[in-house]
Amino acid sequence: MPERYKVMTIGDAMITFNPSVQGPLRFVESFNRKVGGAELNFAIGCARLGLGSKWVSRLGKDEFGKVIYNFTRGEGVDVSEVELVEGYPTSLNFKEINGDGSGKTFYYRYHSPITTLTPEKVKAEWFENVNLLHLTGVFLAVDSNNLKVAKRMIEIAKEKGIPVSFDPNIRLKLWTIEEARKAYEEIFPDIDILLTGLDEIRLIIGKDSEGELSRFADQYGISDLVIKDGEKGSRLYRDGKWTEAPGFKITPIDTVGAGDGFDSGYIYGWLNGFTPEHLLRFANGVGALVTTVSGDNEGLPYLEEVSAFINNESIIER
Repeated sequence: MPERYKVMTIGDAMITFNPSVQGPLRFVESFNRKVGGAELNFAIGCARLGLGSKWVSRLGKDEFGKVIYNFTRGEGVDVSEVELVEGYPTSLNFKEINGDGSGKTFYYRYHSPITTLTPEKVKAEWFENVNLLHLTGVFLAVDSNNLKVAKRMIEIAKEKGIPVSFDPNIRLKLWTIEEARKAYEEIFPDIDILLTGLDEIRLIIGKDSEGELSRFADQYGISDLVIKDGEKGSRLYRDGKWTEAPGFKITPIDTVGAGDGFDSGYIYGWLNGFTPEHLLRFANGVGALVTTVSGDNEGLPYLEEVSAFINNESIIER
């Protein structure tokens, strides 16, 4: 059956080493090898929900690069614009997970292969049959030149009438908040859907009242301003009106990737014309399910799992 909608994203990916035990990383002696990365998680999340999903990236031409490439292809993601390049090691990260599901991530992504992807290499043909372009601040933070790549992709998307969604996904281990704000200000005027955490928007604009957030969205012409607030739920500002939906009561195991899952759920609902209330509830459900499984993307649910969960939140058949 032909795909009804297709999304495209671009970004670095990493081999993620998950700890075998909870607690400070210095006491962990063994790890499980996984695959992760914000944009890759989003692409996989969309594919599992039934959207066509295309991921643009560059990986090291090494064993870890092959692991990521094969894993992603196996998830049904279009990897036609993923290349393995010589002389650039595939990025790594090590996760620290606490008893309450929270944690930290330690990155080793200097000299990332994604830096070989320059604006001149972005092709209009990539956008064929694409219905939405999704970008995140992680891609922008990895290398200063990635902003030029992102702006070129946005330029082509706008020429073709393709909407653009953006998740700031702030990583202060990769750049400063001042650098982040400067980069975001260059792309906010072209963003249709902004998916941001409440803590992130506070860092970006220094305010978090609904009045200030509304003015911010109106200033940049953002049609959907989505505020993610973890277990408390989420809010949407659209057409001068706020809509909110509570979160789901669950016991989190690993919160990493929940925001990426939320994004994939929101974009799925947006493309399929869900009402604002249904949009938020559906996206909240996807984000909640991600936290019930350890790993960056292992918990990303399939469509039938989300449907069962949001209709009866006691049902989690994994």
